[in-house]
Amino acid sequence: MKPTDLIVTPSHLRFLNRKFPRSIGKGGITASKLEGDGATPRGSHRLVGMLYRPDRIRQPTDWATPIHNGDLWSDDPTQDDYNLMVRAPYIYSHEKLRRADPLYDLVIVTDWNWPVATKGAGSAIFIHRWRKPGHPTEGCIGLHPDDLAWIAPRLTPTSRLIVL
Repeated sequence: MKPTDLIVTPSHLRFLNRKFPRSIGKGGITASKLEGDGATPRGSHRLVGMLYRPDRIRQPTDWATPIHNGDLWSDDPTQDDYNLMVRAPYIYSHEKLRRADPLYDLVIVTDWNWPVATKGAGSAIFIHRWRKPGHPTEGCIGLHPDDLAWIAPRLTPTSRLIVL
């Protein structure tokens, strides 16, 4: 483990030798992730992208990609584009990336079950802002928005999310 890795411990997230409060999935941490279980998958996950709302925040890094109207994330395991970003109109199960609330104003994308997804093994594990302190996610990692904004530009190409 390196200081530039995001380490999820039982009580906090550690990055660059600092501790941050965090939220995890309502299903706890699991070694056997399934679609819809609300759990955060244990293990080491590469960071493969960063998405942001350019109408709400400044680009946090030069490699961050803007979220546009119609950007969605497929969470339908019956589809070939399961666990990939897709565009509206999309009639299958999905999450809107451009939300009315600020939850996805800044999203760090991990390689959980990506780019070639195993059907039903769970879609997108993101690092995003939390709804409120201690409020569980659907399996992602939630952070205070100020902490997420501080962390994002300090990530390196070799940073990983490590869930203990």
